[in-house]
Amino acid sequence: MNLLLLADSDLLSPTVADLSDKRRLDHILQVLKPQLGDRLTVGRLNGDWGTGEVTELSRERIRLSLTLNRPPPEPLPLTLVLALPRPQQIKRILQTVAGSGVKELHLIHSRRVEKSYWQSPSIHPDAVETQLQLGLEQGCDTVMPQVHYHRQFKPFVEDTLPGLIEGRRAMVAHPYDAIACPAQVQEPVTLLVGPEGGFNEYEIGRLGELGVQAVHLGPRILKTEVAIPYLLGRLF
Repeated sequence: MNLLLLADSDLLSPTVADLSDKRRLDHILQVLKPQLGDRLTVGRLNGDWGTGEVTELSRERIRLSLTLNRPPPEPLPLTLVLALPRPQQIKRILQTVAGSGVKELHLIHSRRVEKSYWQSPSIHPDAVETQLQLGLEQGCDTVMPQVHYHRQFKPFVEDTLPGLIEGRRAMVAHPYDAIACPAQVQEPVTLLVGPEGGFNEYEIGRLGELGVQAVHLGPRILKTEVAIPYLLGRLF
């Protein structure tokens, strides 16, 4: 945790916060180990960040005097469209997405996505928000990404995707019949990432009809959780 993220419910006033939940309290007491008067890096959810001076400290509660005077880092100019990953991967991917500065994420269905993945507790809104918050705390960001769910591929491509790629560079990560992924782009991007093994031929064809360019990262096929940070680092 590189930044202590504060919700509105933590605030007694715009300049005073009380923390008593176990996760954050344990981290502060066991890892950061502050003394009275020490300053912690803190941020208000969807707001500014700065420091919190420890004014009260016990095993049950920590009170902070806040100075929040820095804007959050600039977001990546990216809309990420991701075929729903395996439940055991989604937690790490959500943390990576939030910590990297992605602010718009669309989770979609595709032929190689098991339908059972949509029933996983890992994509319940509360579980997703928790992982995104962990990513923000790691990346020293305060702005929560917006997550959208699309359980059918065809309606997403026909009705939603055209609006997401209008006026933007559109790419799909695909390990076959693709050009090398560009580096250090200077324009907004909509990036689609399929399941492991990629989108199938029909799905790639539908994306191509909309002008989405297939790109690759080399001869190896990477796990989704590896490919995403690799793609973000290469693009931006």
